[in-house]
Amino acid sequence: MARTETVSRPSEARLRLLSTAARIFYAEGIHAVGVDRIITEAQVTRATFYRHFPGKDDLVVAYLQGADQAIRGQVEAVLAAGLSPGDAVRAVAASIAEGIRSPGFRGCAFLNAVAEYPDPEHPVHRTVLAHREWFLDTINTLMARIQQDSAEPAAQHFVMLRDGAMAAGCLFDPVLICETFLRGVDGLVETHAARQTS
Repeated sequence: MARTETVSRPSEARLRLLSTAARIFYAEGIHAVGVDRIITEAQVTRATFYRHFPGKDDLVVAYLQGADQAIRGQVEAVLAAGLSPGDAVRAVAASIAEGIRSPGFRGCAFLNAVAEYPDPEHPVHRTVLAHREWFLDTINTLMARIQQDSAEPAAQHFVMLRDGAMAAGCLFDPVLICETFLRGVDGLVETHAARQTS
């Protein structure tokens, strides 16, 4: 008798817990929010919470993994569009700017989380680092397609521009911050591409 394998989908309760946690953690901070509030707002029982997440840290990691997957999806959509490497870098920057201009923007979820979890051995800290390493590697690959020489410093420059825009975007006029960020990325791409002719 052949076994049929089914892909298990996350339960509705798990999805409610994650969406509730994502909304509250992002808006108010992680340490400021207790498990009881998540349980109440997600309308699940305590037993249901612990069936899905052994503890709050597991929920925080799952929240960040969800944010990571959303960003990966945005970047993959850009890469699938068949743009030139320079235009792909600009399109990634444009998607970041769109996020900064969105209602309720409160900075980078990963930088916010790592500020609350400074221990490099903590699972939350490691989840943040894994995301940032993937993002830097992705930008480095795009920069190398533009010009191999100095691709890594150019990618690091992009990430620093992005981090600055994410921090400033929730403090000052996000439209002006995004204009500055996009202008900086455009200049970075042009400077990096010009290395081919030097």
